[in-house]
Amino acid sequence: MSADTDLIIIGAGLAGQAAAVEAASHGLSVVVLDEQSQPGGQIYRSITRNAANESKLRDILGRDYMRGAALAREFGKADIDYRAGTSVWQVDPNCAVSFSHNGTASQITGRRLLIATGAQERPVAIPGWTVPGVMGAGAAQVLLKSSGAVPRGRVVVAGSGPLLLLVTQQLIDAGADVVALLETTRTADYLAAAGTLPGALRAPEYLRKGMAMRRHIKAAGVPVHSGVRGLAILGDKAAEGIRFKNGGAAQEIAADTILLHEGVVPNVQITRQLWCDHEWVEQQRYWRPILDDYYNTSIDGIAVAGDSAGIYGAEAAAVAGRIAALDAACRLEKITAADRDREAGPLLKQRAKYQAIRPLLDSLFRPNPEILAPADDDTIVCRCEEVSAGMIREGVRLGATGPNQLKSYMRCGMGPCQGRFCGLTVAEIIAAERGESIRDVGYYRIRPPIKPVTLGELAAFDD
Repeated sequence: MSADTDLIIIGAGLAGQAAAVEAASHGLSVVVLDEQSQPGGQIYRSITRNAANESKLRDILGRDYMRGAALAREFGKADIDYRAGTSVWQVDPNCAVSFSHNGTASQITGRRLLIATGAQERPVAIPGWTVPGVMGAGAAQVLLKSSGAVPRGRVVVAGSGPLLLLVTQQLIDAGADVVALLETTRTADYLAAAGTLPGALRAPEYLRKGMAMRRHIKAAGVPVHSGVRGLAILGDKAAEGIRFKNGGAAQEIAADTILLHEGVVPNVQITRQLWCDHEWVEQQRYWRPILDDYYNTSIDGIAVAGDSAGIYGAEAAAVAGRIAALDAACRLEKITAADRDREAGPLLKQRAKYQAIRPLLDSLFRPNPEILAPADDDTIVCRCEEVSAGMIREGVRLGATGPNQLKSYMRCGMGPCQGRFCGLTVAEIIAAERGESIRDVGYYRIRPPIKPVTLGELAAFDD
Protein backbone atom coordinates (compact mmCIF):
# COMPACT_ATOMS: atom_id res chain seq x y z
CA MET A 1 0.00 0.00 0.00
CA SER A 2 1.48 3.37 -0.99
CA ALA A 3 1.56 6.05 1.70
CA ASP A 4 -0.39 9.29 1.44
CA THR A 5 2.07 11.20 3.63
CA ASP A 6 5.37 10.76 5.46
CA LEU A 7 4.10 11.21 9.01
CA ILE A 8 0.63 11.04 10.53
CA ILE A 9 0.27 12.59 13.99
CA ILE A 10 -2.83 11.89 16.07
CA GLY A 11 -3.40 14.75 18.50
CA ALA A 12 -2.52 18.45 18.42
CA GLY A 13 -1.52 18.98 22.02
CA LEU A 14 2.01 19.96 23.00
CA ALA A 15 3.66 16.75 21.81
CA GLY A 16 1.71 16.65 18.55
CA GLN A 17 2.30 20.30 17.67
CA ALA A 18 6.00 20.22 18.56
CA ALA A 19 6.50 17.02 16.58
CA ALA A 20 4.68 18.41 13.55
CA VAL A 21 6.74 21.61 13.51
CA GLU A 22 10.01 19.69 13.92
CA ALA A 23 9.13 17.11 11.27
CA ALA A 24 8.03 19.74 8.75
CA SER A 25 11.26 21.68 9.29
CA HIS A 26 13.19 18.59 8.11
CA GLY A 27 11.17 18.22 4.93
CA LEU A 28 8.61 15.60 5.98
CA SER A 29 5.04 15.83 4.74
CA VAL A 30 2.89 15.87 7.88
CA VAL A 31 -0.83 15.29 8.50
CA VAL A 32 -2.19 16.08 11.98
CA LEU A 33 -5.57 14.63 12.99
CA ASP A 34 -7.19 16.20 16.06
CA GLU A 35 -10.64 16.01 17.64
CA GLN A 36 -10.65 19.61 18.86
CA SER A 37 -11.51 22.66 16.78
CA GLN A 38 -8.22 24.38 17.69
CA PRO A 39 -4.72 23.12 18.50
CA GLY A 40 -3.59 23.03 22.12
CA GLY A 41 -4.80 19.76 23.60
CA GLN A 42 -6.14 19.75 27.16
CA ILE A 43 -3.37 21.83 28.71
CA TYR A 44 -3.59 24.65 26.16
CA ARG A 45 -7.21 24.23 25.13
CA SER A 46 -8.55 27.26 23.22
CA ILE A 47 -5.14 28.94 23.47
CA THR A 48 -5.42 30.53 20.01
CA ARG A 49 -8.67 32.31 20.84
CA ASN A 50 -7.80 33.19 24.43
CA ALA A 51 -4.36 34.56 23.48
CA ALA A 52 -5.97 36.85 20.91
CA ASN A 53 -8.55 38.29 23.33
CA GLU A 54 -7.67 40.77 26.05
CA SER A 55 -9.80 39.51 28.92
CA LYS A 56 -9.76 38.64 32.60
CA LEU A 57 -9.60 34.97 31.58
CA ARG A 58 -6.01 35.43 30.40
CA ASP A 59 -4.97 36.59 33.87
CA ILE A 60 -6.92 33.76 35.53
CA LEU A 61 -5.29 31.04 33.46
CA GLY A 62 -1.86 32.57 34.07
CA ARG A 63 1.47 32.92 32.33
CA ASP A 64 2.10 29.18 32.11
CA TYR A 65 -1.05 28.78 30.04
CA MET A 66 -0.22 31.74 27.79
CA ARG A 67 3.14 30.17 26.91
CA GLY A 68 1.21 27.78 24.70
CA ALA A 69 0.45 30.62 22.28
CA ALA A 70 3.99 30.65 20.88
CA LEU A 71 3.89 26.99 19.88
CA ALA A 72 0.39 27.40 18.43
CA ARG A 73 1.61 30.28 16.25
CA GLU A 74 4.61 28.24 15.11
CA PHE A 75 2.31 25.32 14.36
CA GLY A 76 -0.02 27.54 12.35
CA LYS A 77 2.80 28.88 10.17
CA ALA A 78 4.41 25.51 9.41
CA ASP A 79 3.74 23.49 6.26
CA ILE A 80 1.37 21.04 7.94
CA ASP A 81 -1.91 19.48 6.83
CA TYR A 82 -3.91 20.12 10.02
CA ARG A 83 -7.35 18.48 10.16
CA ALA A 84 -9.30 19.74 13.16
CA GLY A 85 -12.59 18.22 14.27
CA THR A 86 -11.46 14.74 13.24
CA SER A 87 -12.31 11.62 15.25
CA VAL A 88 -9.95 8.67 14.81
CA TRP A 89 -11.75 5.35 15.27
CA GLN A 90 -9.31 2.74 13.94
CA VAL A 91 -5.54 2.46 13.50
CA ASP A 92 -3.79 -0.40 11.70
CA PRO A 93 -0.20 -1.60 12.20
CA ASN A 94 0.67 -0.50 8.65
CA CYS A 95 0.04 3.12 9.74
CA ALA A 96 -3.38 3.32 8.09
CA VAL A 97 -5.69 5.55 10.11
CA SER A 98 -9.47 5.53 9.73
CA PHE A 99 -11.31 8.64 10.91
CA SER A 100 -14.51 10.66 10.61
CA HIS A 101 -14.72 14.31 9.64
CA ASN A 102 -17.80 16.38 8.81
CA GLY A 103 -20.01 13.29 8.65
CA THR A 104 -17.77 11.29 6.32
CA ALA A 105 -15.45 8.40 7.14
CA SER A 106 -12.04 8.35 5.47
CA GLN A 107 -8.68 6.60 5.67
CA ILE A 108 -5.16 7.91 5.29
CA THR A 109 -1.88 5.98 5.26
CA GLY A 110 1.49 7.26 6.44
CA ARG A 111 5.02 5.98 6.22
CA ARG A 112 5.19 6.52 9.96
CA LEU A 113 2.69 7.26 12.73
CA LEU A 114 3.05 9.26 15.95
CA ILE A 115 0.37 8.88 18.61
CA ALA A 116 0.11 12.01 20.78
CA THR A 117 -3.31 11.60 22.37
CA GLY A 118 -2.26 12.80 25.82
CA ALA A 119 -3.76 11.85 29.16
CA GLN A 120 -7.18 11.63 30.76
CA GLU A 121 -8.41 12.14 34.29
CA ARG A 122 -8.50 9.03 36.43
CA PRO A 123 -12.15 8.29 37.29
CA VAL A 124 -12.95 8.98 40.95
CA ALA A 125 -15.56 6.30 41.63
CA ILE A 126 -17.05 7.22 45.00
CA PRO A 127 -20.65 6.82 46.19
CA GLY A 128 -22.83 9.31 44.32
CA TRP A 129 -20.22 10.46 41.80
CA THR A 130 -22.61 10.04 38.85
CA VAL A 131 -25.30 12.50 40.00
CA PRO A 132 -25.62 15.98 38.40
CA GLY A 133 -23.35 18.55 39.99
CA VAL A 134 -20.34 16.22 40.23
CA MET A 135 -17.58 16.30 37.63
CA GLY A 136 -13.82 16.06 37.23
CA ALA A 137 -11.72 19.03 38.26
CA GLY A 138 -9.96 18.81 34.90
CA ALA A 139 -13.30 18.88 33.10
CA ALA A 140 -14.21 22.06 35.00
CA GLN A 141 -10.91 23.56 33.88
CA VAL A 142 -11.73 22.66 30.25
CA LEU A 143 -15.02 24.57 30.55
CA LEU A 144 -13.19 27.54 32.02
CA LYS A 145 -10.63 27.60 29.21
CA SER A 146 -13.08 26.99 26.38
CA SER A 147 -15.95 29.25 27.42
CA GLY A 148 -15.08 31.03 30.66
CA ALA A 149 -17.71 28.92 32.48
CA VAL A 150 -17.55 28.96 36.30
CA PRO A 151 -19.32 26.39 38.53
CA ARG A 152 -22.46 27.67 40.21
CA GLY A 153 -23.18 27.89 43.92
CA ARG A 154 -20.99 26.46 46.65
CA VAL A 155 -18.04 24.51 45.22
CA VAL A 156 -15.97 21.78 46.90
CA VAL A 157 -12.79 20.45 45.27
CA ALA A 158 -11.63 17.01 46.46
CA GLY A 159 -8.83 14.54 45.71
CA SER A 160 -5.10 14.93 45.14
CA GLY A 161 -2.49 16.04 42.64
CA PRO A 162 -0.97 19.26 41.30
CA LEU A 163 -3.94 19.88 38.98
CA LEU A 164 -6.24 19.91 42.01
CA LEU A 165 -4.37 22.91 43.43
CA LEU A 166 -4.17 24.70 40.08
CA VAL A 167 -7.89 24.34 39.34
CA THR A 168 -8.78 25.49 42.86
CA GLN A 169 -6.64 28.61 42.43
CA GLN A 170 -8.08 29.37 38.98
CA LEU A 171 -11.67 28.97 40.15
CA ILE A 172 -11.05 31.28 43.09
CA ASP A 173 -9.65 33.90 40.73
CA ALA A 174 -12.63 33.39 38.40
CA GLY A 175 -15.04 34.25 41.20
CA ALA A 176 -16.27 30.77 42.13
CA ASP A 177 -17.46 30.27 45.70
CA VAL A 178 -14.97 27.57 46.72
CA VAL A 179 -15.98 26.56 50.24
CA ALA A 180 -13.46 23.75 50.84
CA LEU A 181 -10.48 21.89 49.43
CA LEU A 182 -10.40 18.24 50.55
CA GLU A 183 -7.04 16.54 50.03
CA THR A 184 -6.66 12.78 50.22
CA THR A 185 -2.88 13.27 50.52
CA ARG A 186 -1.74 12.35 54.04
CA THR A 187 1.19 13.33 56.24
CA ALA A 188 2.56 9.81 55.67
CA ASP A 189 2.65 10.54 51.93
CA TYR A 190 4.81 13.62 52.51
CA LEU A 191 7.19 11.62 54.69
CA ALA A 192 7.39 8.83 52.10
CA ALA A 193 8.21 11.35 49.38
CA ALA A 194 10.94 13.13 51.37
CA GLY A 195 13.69 10.99 49.87
CA THR A 196 12.86 12.25 46.37
CA LEU A 197 13.22 15.92 47.27
CA PRO A 198 16.94 16.27 46.41
CA GLY A 199 16.30 15.14 42.84
CA ALA A 200 13.32 17.49 42.55
CA LEU A 201 15.57 20.44 43.40
CA ARG A 202 16.95 20.15 39.86
CA ALA A 203 13.66 21.76 38.81
CA PRO A 204 13.00 24.23 41.66
CA GLU A 205 10.48 26.26 39.65
CA TYR A 206 7.91 23.47 40.07
CA LEU A 207 8.34 23.49 43.84
CA ARG A 208 7.93 27.27 43.94
CA LYS A 209 4.74 27.06 41.88
CA GLY A 210 3.27 24.46 44.23
CA MET A 211 4.00 26.51 47.32
CA ALA A 212 2.65 29.67 45.65
CA MET A 213 -0.64 27.92 44.82
CA ARG A 214 -1.06 26.79 48.43
CA ARG A 215 -0.41 30.31 49.69
CA HIS A 216 -2.92 31.69 47.20
CA ILE A 217 -5.64 29.27 48.32
CA LYS A 218 -4.95 29.96 51.99
CA ALA A 219 -5.00 33.73 51.43
CA ALA A 220 -8.42 33.39 49.80
CA GLY A 221 -9.75 31.92 53.05
CA VAL A 222 -10.60 28.49 51.62
CA PRO A 223 -10.53 25.79 54.35
CA VAL A 224 -8.14 22.95 53.48
CA HIS A 225 -8.74 19.50 54.98
CA SER A 226 -5.82 17.11 54.44
CA GLY A 227 -5.69 13.35 54.79
CA VAL A 228 -9.42 12.88 54.24
CA ARG A 229 -10.96 9.48 53.64
CA GLY A 230 -14.40 8.02 53.00
CA LEU A 231 -15.52 10.55 50.38
CA ALA A 232 -19.20 10.24 49.44
CA ILE A 233 -21.59 12.56 47.61
CA LEU A 234 -24.75 13.67 49.40
CA GLY A 235 -27.97 13.89 47.38
CA ASP A 236 -29.91 11.39 45.26
CA LYS A 237 -31.10 13.55 42.36
CA ALA A 238 -28.27 16.11 42.37
CA ALA A 239 -25.24 16.97 44.48
CA GLU A 240 -26.19 18.54 47.80
CA GLY A 241 -22.86 18.15 49.57
CA ILE A 242 -20.03 15.80 50.40
CA ARG A 243 -19.30 13.54 53.36
CA PHE A 244 -15.78 12.63 54.47
CA LYS A 245 -13.72 11.46 57.41
CA ASN A 246 -10.86 13.48 58.80
CA GLY A 247 -8.95 12.14 61.77
CA GLY A 248 -11.64 9.52 62.33
CA ALA A 249 -14.45 12.03 62.65
CA ALA A 250 -17.19 12.15 60.00
CA GLN A 251 -17.94 15.57 58.54
CA GLU A 252 -20.29 16.99 55.93
CA ILE A 253 -20.07 20.12 53.79
CA ALA A 254 -23.03 21.47 51.82
CA ALA A 255 -22.22 22.12 48.16
CA ASP A 256 -23.90 22.57 44.79
CA THR A 257 -20.89 21.56 42.68
CA ILE A 258 -18.26 18.99 43.62
CA LEU A 259 -15.09 18.61 41.55
CA LEU A 260 -13.12 15.38 41.92
CA HIS A 261 -9.56 14.59 40.88
CA GLU A 262 -7.05 11.80 41.61
CA GLY A 263 -4.43 12.47 38.97
CA VAL A 264 -4.24 11.68 35.27
CA VAL A 265 -3.31 8.52 33.36
CA PRO A 266 -2.06 7.93 29.80
CA ASN A 267 -4.65 7.48 27.07
CA VAL A 268 -3.67 4.03 25.78
CA GLN A 269 -6.73 3.15 23.71
CA ILE A 270 -4.92 3.33 20.37
CA THR A 271 -1.75 1.56 21.52
CA ARG A 272 -3.92 -1.14 23.10
CA GLN A 273 -5.94 -1.51 19.90
CA LEU A 274 -2.64 -1.96 18.03
CA TRP A 275 -1.41 -4.57 20.53
CA CYS A 276 1.74 -2.60 21.36
CA ASP A 277 3.67 -3.92 24.35
CA HIS A 278 2.75 -2.15 27.62
CA GLU A 279 4.14 -2.00 31.14
CA TRP A 280 2.48 -1.41 34.50
CA VAL A 281 3.56 1.63 36.55
CA GLU A 282 3.03 0.45 40.10
CA GLN A 283 3.42 3.75 41.93
CA GLN A 284 0.80 5.61 39.92
CA ARG A 285 -1.24 2.53 39.01
CA TYR A 286 -1.52 2.89 35.25
CA TRP A 287 -0.40 1.22 32.01
CA ARG A 288 1.91 2.86 29.48
CA PRO A 289 3.43 1.65 26.19
CA ILE A 290 6.99 0.31 26.28
CA LEU A 291 9.19 2.69 24.26
CA ASP A 292 12.82 3.15 23.31
CA ASP A 293 14.76 6.40 23.84
CA TYR A 294 13.21 7.88 20.69
CA TYR A 295 9.63 6.90 21.67
CA ASN A 296 9.23 3.99 19.26
CA THR A 297 6.78 1.27 20.26
CA SER A 298 7.15 -2.48 19.77
CA ILE A 299 5.49 -2.09 16.34
CA ASP A 300 7.74 -0.84 13.57
CA GLY A 301 6.83 2.60 12.28
CA ILE A 302 4.65 3.58 15.24
CA ALA A 303 5.77 5.93 18.03
CA VAL A 304 4.11 7.59 21.02
CA ALA A 305 5.00 10.95 22.58
CA GLY A 306 3.62 13.16 25.33
CA ASP A 307 1.48 12.08 28.25
CA SER A 308 0.11 9.11 26.29
CA ALA A 309 3.62 7.68 26.74
CA GLY A 310 3.64 8.30 30.51
CA ILE A 311 2.78 11.26 32.74
CA TYR A 312 5.70 13.71 32.75
CA GLY A 313 4.07 17.12 32.27
CA ALA A 314 3.67 19.82 29.63
CA GLU A 315 7.28 20.85 29.01
CA ALA A 316 8.44 17.22 28.79
CA ALA A 317 5.64 16.47 26.31
CA ALA A 318 6.80 19.16 23.88
CA VAL A 319 10.40 17.93 24.09
CA ALA A 320 9.25 14.34 23.54
CA GLY A 321 7.40 15.37 20.39
CA ARG A 322 10.50 16.98 18.94
CA ILE A 323 12.69 13.96 19.78
CA ALA A 324 10.20 11.58 18.16
CA ALA A 325 10.05 13.79 15.06
CA LEU A 326 13.83 13.80 14.74
CA ASP A 327 13.84 10.01 14.80
CA ALA A 328 11.10 9.92 12.17
CA ALA A 329 13.17 12.23 9.96
CA CYS A 330 16.16 9.93 10.43
CA ARG A 331 14.24 6.74 9.63
CA LEU A 332 12.74 8.36 6.55
CA GLU A 333 16.27 9.35 5.44
CA LYS A 334 15.81 13.10 5.70
CA ILE A 335 18.72 13.35 8.17
CA THR A 336 21.50 10.97 9.21
CA ALA A 337 21.63 9.14 12.51
CA ALA A 338 24.55 11.38 13.49
CA ASP A 339 22.47 14.49 12.78
CA ARG A 340 19.57 13.06 14.76
CA ASP A 341 21.74 12.33 17.79
CA ARG A 342 23.43 15.74 17.62
CA GLU A 343 20.12 17.65 17.45
CA ALA A 344 18.50 15.43 20.06
CA GLY A 345 21.35 15.89 22.57
CA PRO A 346 20.14 19.20 24.08
CA LEU A 347 16.55 17.93 24.02
CA LEU A 348 17.49 14.84 26.00
CA LYS A 349 19.08 17.09 28.65
CA GLN A 350 15.92 19.19 28.78
CA ARG A 351 13.86 16.04 29.13
CA ALA A 352 15.93 14.93 32.12
CA LYS A 353 15.43 18.31 33.79
CA TYR A 354 11.68 18.39 33.23
CA GLN A 355 11.29 14.82 34.47
CA ALA A 356 13.31 15.47 37.64
CA ILE A 357 10.18 16.53 39.54
CA ARG A 358 8.20 13.40 38.67
CA PRO A 359 9.57 11.02 41.35
CA LEU A 360 8.48 13.53 44.00
CA LEU A 361 5.03 14.07 42.50
CA ASP A 362 4.46 10.37 41.82
CA SER A 363 5.43 9.45 45.37
CA LEU A 364 3.55 12.29 47.05
CA PHE A 365 0.33 12.03 45.06
CA ARG A 366 -0.24 8.29 44.94
CA PRO A 367 -3.81 7.35 44.04
CA ASN A 368 -6.07 6.82 47.03
CA PRO A 369 -6.66 3.05 47.51
CA GLU A 370 -10.31 3.78 48.29
CA ILE A 371 -10.65 5.32 44.83
CA LEU A 372 -8.81 2.55 42.99
CA ALA A 373 -11.16 -0.21 44.19
CA PRO A 374 -14.29 1.28 45.80
CA ALA A 375 -15.49 -0.81 48.74
CA ASP A 376 -19.16 0.22 48.50
CA ASP A 377 -20.90 -2.35 46.30
CA ASP A 378 -23.50 0.19 45.12
CA THR A 379 -20.88 2.55 43.64
CA ILE A 380 -21.19 2.76 39.85
CA VAL A 381 -17.96 1.87 38.05
CA CYS A 382 -18.97 1.55 34.39
CA ARG A 383 -21.15 4.58 33.75
CA CYS A 384 -22.03 3.61 30.16
CA GLU A 385 -23.61 0.30 31.18
CA GLU A 386 -24.40 1.20 34.83
CA VAL A 387 -22.32 -1.63 36.28
CA SER A 388 -21.58 -1.30 39.99
CA ALA A 389 -18.60 -2.44 42.06
CA GLY A 390 -20.79 -5.14 43.62
CA MET A 391 -21.78 -6.48 40.20
CA ILE A 392 -18.10 -6.71 39.26
CA ARG A 393 -17.35 -8.66 42.43
CA GLU A 394 -20.26 -10.96 41.66
CA GLY A 395 -18.82 -11.52 38.20
CA VAL A 396 -15.52 -12.56 39.75
CA ARG A 397 -17.33 -15.01 42.01
CA LEU A 398 -19.04 -16.41 38.92
CA GLY A 399 -15.63 -17.10 37.35
CA ALA A 400 -14.48 -13.94 35.55
CA THR A 401 -10.67 -13.87 35.74
CA GLY A 402 -10.11 -10.51 34.05
CA PRO A 403 -11.75 -7.47 32.43
CA ASN A 404 -12.43 -9.26 29.13
CA GLN A 405 -14.29 -12.16 30.74
CA LEU A 406 -16.20 -9.68 32.87
CA LYS A 407 -17.17 -7.78 29.71
CA SER A 408 -18.96 -10.91 28.51
CA TYR A 409 -20.72 -11.32 31.86
CA MET A 410 -21.71 -7.72 32.64
CA ARG A 411 -21.23 -5.65 29.41
CA CYS A 412 -18.72 -3.65 31.42
CA GLY A 413 -16.61 -1.56 29.02
CA MET A 414 -18.95 -2.03 26.04
CA GLY A 415 -20.42 1.47 26.01
CA PRO A 416 -19.48 4.55 23.95
CA CYS A 417 -16.26 5.14 25.91
CA GLN A 418 -15.05 1.59 25.11
CA GLY A 419 -13.66 1.16 28.62
CA ARG A 420 -11.56 4.33 28.70
CA PHE A 421 -13.10 5.46 31.96
CA CYS A 422 -13.81 2.20 33.75
CA GLY A 423 -10.91 0.00 32.62
CA LEU A 424 -8.47 0.72 35.43
CA THR A 425 -11.12 0.57 38.16
CA VAL A 426 -12.55 -2.71 36.86
CA ALA A 427 -9.09 -4.28 36.81
CA GLU A 428 -8.31 -3.00 40.32
CA ILE A 429 -11.51 -4.52 41.74
CA ILE A 430 -10.88 -7.86 40.04
CA ALA A 431 -7.27 -7.93 41.27
CA ALA A 432 -8.32 -7.14 44.84
CA GLU A 433 -11.12 -9.72 44.77
CA ARG A 434 -8.90 -12.47 43.37
CA GLY A 435 -5.83 -11.53 45.43
CA GLU A 436 -3.73 -11.16 42.26
CA SER A 437 -1.50 -8.48 40.83
CA ILE A 438 -2.88 -6.06 38.27
CA ARG A 439 -0.29 -7.35 35.79
CA ASP A 440 -1.88 -10.81 35.94
CA VAL A 441 -5.41 -9.46 35.68
CA GLY A 442 -4.56 -7.35 32.62
CA TYR A 443 -6.67 -4.84 30.71
CA TYR A 444 -9.43 -4.71 28.11
CA ARG A 445 -8.71 -5.89 24.59
CA ILE A 446 -9.54 -2.75 22.65
CA ARG A 447 -11.27 -3.33 19.33
CA PRO A 448 -12.27 -0.83 16.66
CA PRO A 449 -14.15 1.39 16.49
CA ILE A 450 -12.42 3.01 19.46
CA LYS A 451 -14.69 6.04 19.11
CA PRO A 452 -18.36 5.99 18.04
CA VAL A 453 -18.90 6.07 14.28
CA THR A 454 -22.31 6.19 12.62
CA LEU A 455 -23.60 3.98 9.82
CA GLY A 456 -24.10 7.16 7.82
CA GLU A 457 -20.42 8.02 8.10
CA LEU A 458 -19.43 4.52 7.03
CA ALA A 459 -21.87 4.65 4.12
CA ALA A 460 -20.23 7.88 2.99
CA PHE A 461 -16.75 6.39 3.30
CA ASP A 462 -14.33 8.33 1.13
CA ASP A 463 -12.17 5.55 -0.31
